[in-house]
Amino acid sequence: GLELSHCVGTTPLGPAGPWRSGGPCKMKRVRTVFKPEQLERLEQEFLKQQYMVGTERVDLAATLHLTETQVKVWFQNRRIKWRKQSMEQKAAKLSQFGVIQPASADSTDSKDHEEDPVDVEL
Repeated sequence: GLELSHCVGTTPLGPAGPWRSGGPCKMKRVRTVFKPEQLERLEQEFLKQQYMVGTERVDLAATLHLTETQVKVWFQNRRIKWRKQSMEQKAAKLSQFGVIQPASADSTDSKDHEEDPVDVEL
């Protein structure tokens, strides 16, 4: 994007007024707005692999006319969202099954957990 070029590597000369007057690229990085086709491609790649290797990231960034950093950050955010969703799904499943069990079944409870082969991740 050309729109960013005016604030890369240039420091404004002259009196340092209140920083707000320095335009949009002072303190806050402008949030990247991805085009729908870029997002679609990023999502496709994410389905294939949650982690991007350097060279693949460079290629993808070039293909989508994005910076490598933008792709990297998108993947980081997407993983966070993905983990959060799978946590919520697990919590929902647990509440479906776990809460219904009578609390009095304390003694057997701990044993069940050890033998439970489901969902062993990381």
